Amino acid sequence: MEMFNEYVSFLKSDIALPKAMMTGVPDHAEVINVTVRLIPQKSPAGWEKALTGSGKFLTRTQYASQFGASAADLHVVEQFAHAKGLTIVESSAARCCVVLRGTVQAMCDAFNVRLAQYTTSSGNVFRGRSGYIHIPKELEGKIEGIFGLDNRPVATPHFQIKKTKKGTFAPQQAGVSHNPDDIAAMYDYPAGKTGKGQCIALIELGGGYRTADLNAYFNGLKIPVPSVKAVSVDGAVNNPGTADGPDGEVMLDIEVAGVVSPGAKIVVYFAPNTDQGFLDAITAAIHDKSNHPNVISISWGGPEVNWTQQALTSYDQAFQSAAALGITVTVAAGDSGSSDGVNDGEAHADFPASSPNVLACGGTTIATKGSQITSEVVWNEASGGATGGGISEVFPLPSYQKNAKVPPSVNPGNHIGRGLPDVAANADPNSGYNIRVDGNNLVIGGTSAVAPLMAALITLINENNSSDAGFIHPKIYANPKPFKDITSGNNDTVAGNIGYSAGKGWDACTGWGAADGKKLQALLK
Repeated sequence: MEMFNEYVSFLKSDIALPKAMMTGVPDHAEVINVTVRLIPQKSPAGWEKALTGSGKFLTRTQYASQFGASAADLHVVEQFAHAKGLTIVESSAARCCVVLRGTVQAMCDAFNVRLAQYTTSSGNVFRGRSGYIHIPKELEGKIEGIFGLDNRPVATPHFQIKKTKKGTFAPQQAGVSHNPDDIAAMYDYPAGKTGKGQCIALIELGGGYRTADLNAYFNGLKIPVPSVKAVSVDGAVNNPGTADGPDGEVMLDIEVAGVVSPGAKIVVYFAPNTDQGFLDAITAAIHDKSNHPNVISISWGGPEVNWTQQALTSYDQAFQSAAALGITVTVAAGDSGSSDGVNDGEAHADFPASSPNVLACGGTTIATKGSQITSEVVWNEASGGATGGGISEVFPLPSYQKNAKVPPSVNPGNHIGRGLPDVAANADPNSGYNIRVDGNNLVIGGTSAVAPLMAALITLINENNSSDAGFIHPKIYANPKPFKDITSGNNDTVAGNIGYSAGKGWDACTGWGAADGKKLQALLK
């Protein structure tokens, strides 16, 4: 088909490869799937103007017809695929994507792209891309991003297992570690509600869960075992391994959410740890017409500088879609303080927590006496983890933060952008959560605990209010009274103490602070 012979346009999706060496060429006969992300017919940023006359959020069908990809654009991409000898796996207006299948060589030819094999210093081997992705003029203005050519890992789980000085797993200890329902009670979460009728989606990029562990854990707490369902995305499945691997993340998410909201259905979307897998899992959850999740919890992420522009744009648009559908998205803000694990002497925000369309969740350290929190400060261990937080170098200051007195970035240039986190809660493993993983009773912390904790709280509020809370930022920034202000501590982890400090009001360590569940419920009603 001659119409697709010339490449006159390209996607400026330069890639930030990690410290890796080119070590060879990929297997050109390997068959891979590539997700072509289309520009929606109308920007999801205008979703607020499209709410129905009753003020209700859009249904998934309404969203697809108004903000999904156009049938014409889908057709052109499908024609392109046929012309290049590629197979169409899926074509979805709602998810704004066409999934293509073909050999590595066919993909290289179709998108005029250079791929190679890379190896990191730790021995991780992946298929990487250098240079631009090229597209024919017929697709110009229709394609937002192309994912799957590169399959490097993009995110890390934000959990921390408490260990002894000898490096072994620390045992659970009353008064120092806590069951999730005890933490919920300390934060005055609504009693008498279980999240019945709600659905929490958990996005996981590895690991898995064992039903026997869940039964033992919930039966030990005398709490009904919640309904847990695994959904496979891009071939990934529930694949439990060892306690100090991704299983720790998966079990932390399920058990925290399940204890606080035992009546809610929990659906775990397992996907490969690639920018394609992560994005496909998010959009699969958002547009899932079978399970209908109304809260999504994400405990994975990475520094903004490690993401391509096409990923930053496509993920954020997906989160805008969630907002239009009344889905609340909670995301861990990171466990490596102001540096976010980047050793370049500057501060970095963690993505996707830095998206202005998610509820970014930071971490605190609590001291308790009995069933009461006696003090709460920013989580920052001298030789361990610290809450993420800071100023986005990618996303501008959103309108809901205009009056929050978000400070400029501490980096050169003093950029003013989206500030994170929005909220915080207990995340220090030294005051952490009692969790069962692969037959082990462990104490786990990290901002990964805060994302499912807040997700569970939203389900309780949704059940009580008989409506979905959805995108709560405008309300909590207009009236932050439901939050306990955290005024002590910092998340400095950069040489020269380049970080952020807690203070009165919003700050880039704990946001507005820790939510009082009942007060937040009243606000959102």
